[in-house]
Amino acid sequence: MNELTDDDRRFPPALADLARVGIDYADGDGIDFEPYSTFCSAEETTDWLRQWTGNPELDGDAYRLFGQDGTGGLAAIWYGRPGRPLAEQPVVFMGSEGECGVVAGNLSDFLWVPADGIGPLESVLYEEHKSRPNAELTQLAGRHATTPRRPARDIITEARTEFPTFADDIDELCR
Repeated sequence: MNELTDDDRRFPPALADLARVGIDYADGDGIDFEPYSTFCSAEETTDWLRQWTGNPELDGDAYRLFGQDGTGGLAAIWYGRPGRPLAEQPVVFMGSEGECGVVAGNLSDFLWVPADGIGPLESVLYEEHKSRPNAELTQLAGRHATTPRRPARDIITEARTEFPTFADDIDELCR
């Protein structure tokens, strides 16, 4: 697969495993993230992006939504590297209150973020990312990741450095 298409909605095994394992919010002191067991449909993704931006001219082709936080903010694989496979695309988060940002530079790196105790929402909302390793999520990442284990703060910083204008680019789409 060289690029994403409307018809390409095969759910990666790593995300399917993440959905099966689930993430425990731990009474408000954990990760606020509910992974889905499939990508949202192209229609649902387009509807969401139009509502989120207020821009009826957009389509959601560049996003594969795969989970949400408790307020309805969504995590997605973003087609930010044209011509590259799905697993090499960055993971982003767009919150219910307009916050957005890049969480990880690729799917493999993303797996290490929750393994280190940080969810997509927390990666965007907070500058400090205190490590709180989760053994089960670390095992899952170890089975699927092709990138080395690193602290979430390093992964998030690298992704933000690689895609420094993501939030501004999204803001420009808003009406």
